[in-house]
Amino acid sequence: MAEQHDEHTHEHQEPAEPVQVIGEEPDLSKGTARPITVVGNPVLHRECKTVTEFDGELSALIDDMFVSMYAAEGVGLAANQIGVDAKVFVYDCPDDQNVRHIGHVVNPVVEELPVDRRTLDDGNEGCLSVPGAYAELPRPDFAVVTGQDKDGNPVRVEGTGFFARCLQHETDHLNGYLYIDRLSKRDRKDALRQMNEGTPRYATVPND
Repeated sequence: MAEQHDEHTHEHQEPAEPVQVIGEEPDLSKGTARPITVVGNPVLHRECKTVTEFDGELSALIDDMFVSMYAAEGVGLAANQIGVDAKVFVYDCPDDQNVRHIGHVVNPVVEELPVDRRTLDDGNEGCLSVPGAYAELPRPDFAVVTGQDKDGNPVRVEGTGFFARCLQHETDHLNGYLYIDRLSKRDRKDALRQMNEGTPRYATVPND
């Protein structure tokens, strides 16, 4: 997922220091940045495979994903965004209270919300796989994702505001959906126009 975008602020404005950090910063010396797949690449448009092996290969993938996410200046990244067919995502994302959340989830599932928690937020959303494009997309402003960590232990992650959007966005990726798939035809066309008119700030995989 791309950084938060606000038409009323300067693009290069320095973010405020987080009031709290939940999770541990990854060791970036372990990973290698990989190029980002973009809309049209088949790996983005089908459900990823469930992870069944919790081993060194999975840990190395997560290391690469964190490094790739930071290289692209994103706040979340799914495995298929670097061409890997596996249900894993990583995140380093603030919520609307400026709490910074860092971590990863393997085989994520978004829990169904009770009716009283289904308040929609129609904020802007962007994606590293649709570089340079943003669109308003209503999503619940609270989300719970369950899954596993890299060692196979169960995890449960709650998010509000922008972080809730990130959790839903990344889980969508692993189920074969981009955020533009949830837009109207007109808004999707506009997002693709924004992408085509710009130049990505990071390495991408060209579609054949």
